[in-house]
Amino acid sequence: MEGKLKKSRLKLDKAEEKRDKAAEKIPKKKQKRLYEKEKPKSKLDFEEIKVKPSDKLLGKPKPPSVVVQNLKKAPRRQVAETLHKEIAKEEDDNVGVKSAHKTEETIELAGRKVENYYHRQRLKPYADLEKAEKKLRTAQVNYSYNKVVAENPQAYSNPLSKWKQKQAIKKQYVNVRKAGTATANMGTTIKSTIKKGADMVIAAAVNAVKNPKILLLLGCMMLIIIACGGMFSSCSVMLQGGFNSIVGTSYNSEERDIVATDNSYKDLEKELQERIDNIESDYPGYDEYRYNLDEIGHNSHELASYLTALLKYYKENEVQGELQQVFDLQYELTLKRVVETRYRTEHRTDSEGNSYTVQVPYQYYILYVTLTNTPVKEVAQDLLTAEQLRLFEVYFETKGNKPDVFGDIYSETDSSQDLEYQVPAHNLTDVEFGKMLKEAEKYLGYPYVWGGSSPSTSFDCSGFVCWVINQSGVGNIPRTTATGIYNQTTRIPKNEAKPGDIIFFEGTYASSGAVSHVGIYVGDGMMIHCGNPIGYANINSKYWSDHFYAFGRLK
Repeated sequence: MEGKLKKSRLKLDKAEEKRDKAAEKIPKKKQKRLYEKEKPKSKLDFEEIKVKPSDKLLGKPKPPSVVVQNLKKAPRRQVAETLHKEIAKEEDDNVGVKSAHKTEETIELAGRKVENYYHRQRLKPYADLEKAEKKLRTAQVNYSYNKVVAENPQAYSNPLSKWKQKQAIKKQYVNVRKAGTATANMGTTIKSTIKKGADMVIAAAVNAVKNPKILLLLGCMMLIIIACGGMFSSCSVMLQGGFNSIVGTSYNSEERDIVATDNSYKDLEKELQERIDNIESDYPGYDEYRYNLDEIGHNSHELASYLTALLKYYKENEVQGELQQVFDLQYELTLKRVVETRYRTEHRTDSEGNSYTVQVPYQYYILYVTLTNTPVKEVAQDLLTAEQLRLFEVYFETKGNKPDVFGDIYSETDSSQDLEYQVPAHNLTDVEFGKMLKEAEKYLGYPYVWGGSSPSTSFDCSGFVCWVINQSGVGNIPRTTATGIYNQTTRIPKNEAKPGDIIFFEGTYASSGAVSHVGIYVGDGMMIHCGNPIGYANINSKYWSDHFYAFGRLK
C-alpha cells in the first residue's frame, strides 16, 4: 500500500504543477470598453454644389460646410452569397470565369478556416485549464483514498466497501469545493468518514454471516435500492434535459427589463421620426422636398434575441450603448441637395413696341430625403460571432419562450390570409383599379419582410402599396411609410369607398406615426395587403375593424 500511496502522491504533485502552468497562460482580463453614450452624429449627407455668390441674394439655401457621402455596407455574408450565385450563372460558359470563381471560393474557405482556428486558439488556454483542474481533482481523490487505506487496512476488506469509501471521498471533495473550505482540513474529515463507514460495513457483514436470513434480506434490499436508483437517475436525467432545453432557449432577463429596453429603442425611433417631420422647417428655402422613406420600426423579438445572444442577461439601464450601436446601423437618414437649372418664359417688349418671349434660366432647389431601414437580424450578422449567431437564431425561433412579452407584434397581426379569393366582376369596371389588381396579384403569397419594397426583397405593407401604385402606372409615390401614403391621399367617408382606394389602420404595432398599416381596398369589405404573407383579408373582421383608421383616395 505504501507503493500506491507514493505513486498517487507523485501524480498529485504533477497534476498540481500542470494546473498552475495552465492557469498562468490565461490572458489577463481587459476592461471592456463600453460604447460611448454620446449624442449620435448626424448621418445627413449632401452632394457638394458650387453656388454663385449672387444666389445668396435670392435667399436660397446655403450649401452645407461638410460634404460626406456615407454608403452603408451590406452584410458581408449576404453580399458574398449573392455574388457567388450571379457568377455561377455565367461560369459554365466561360472557363476563365469558372476557374477564377473556384479560386475565390477556395480563398474564402481558407479565410474562414483561419478565422475558426484563431477562435479556437483564443479559447485553448481556458480548455487546457479546465482539463488540468479535472485531472487534479482525480489525483486528489486517489491520493486521499490511498492514504486512508494505508492507515486503515480493515477498510480495504471487499469491493463493496472500497467502492463506498471512494464515493465518500468524492462527496467530501464536492462539499468542500461548494463550501470553499480549505483543502488542508480535508484529509482528517475524509479519514473519519471512511473509518466510520468501513466499521458499519464490517459490522453488517459479520451479522449477515451469522444469520443467513439477514443476508438474504440485505440482498433483496440492495436489489430494490439499485433498481430505484436507476429509475430515479433516468427520471432526473430526463427532467434535467427538459429543463436545460427550456433554459437554453429562453430570454434570461427579467420581463420588465426586456420590455423597458424595447421601449428605450422605440424612443430612439420616435426621435428619428421627429427629425424627419421637421426636415422642411429645419432646412427651409427649397423649392421641392422629395421623400424616399422606409418604414420606421423593428421586430422586438429580433432585438431581444440579439441582446440575449450578446450579453446573456441585461438590464435596461446597462445596454444604452448597445442599443445606440444597433440603431445607428439599422437606420441611415440621408439628405441630398440638388440644384437644377430650369427656364421660365418671360414676355418682353423691344424699343419699337414689339412684344417677344424669352427663356430665362433660374435655379431650382430640391432636397432628397432618404431613410433606409436594415432589419435587426441583418445588423446582427455584422456584430455577433458565429456561435452568438446560432444562439440568436434559437432565441428568435422560440421567441425566448416568451412570445407574448411584447404584446402585439407587427407582421403577425392577422394570419387568416386568403390567397384564393376572387374579386367579383362587378368590382372590375374601373380600368385603373384593374391595373392595380393585376399588379398586386402577382405577389400573392410573398412573405412579409420589414423594409422590403420590391419583388427581389419581398415587401412590407407600405412598400407593397407603393410598388403596386407605381408599377401599375396609376400614380407616382416615392417609397415612403404608411403615414407618408396617407398624407398623399384625400380622406373619404367609409360609405363612399370604392375599389382602388387605400385603406389605413392604426395601432397594429407601436409605430412612430398615427398610421401603422396600409392596404388596397378591392370592394365588398375585402382588401389586398402585405400581411404575413401577401393576401386578401376581410376588413370587417374584429381585428381590422378594431384598428381601422381611414379611407383615402389618391390625389
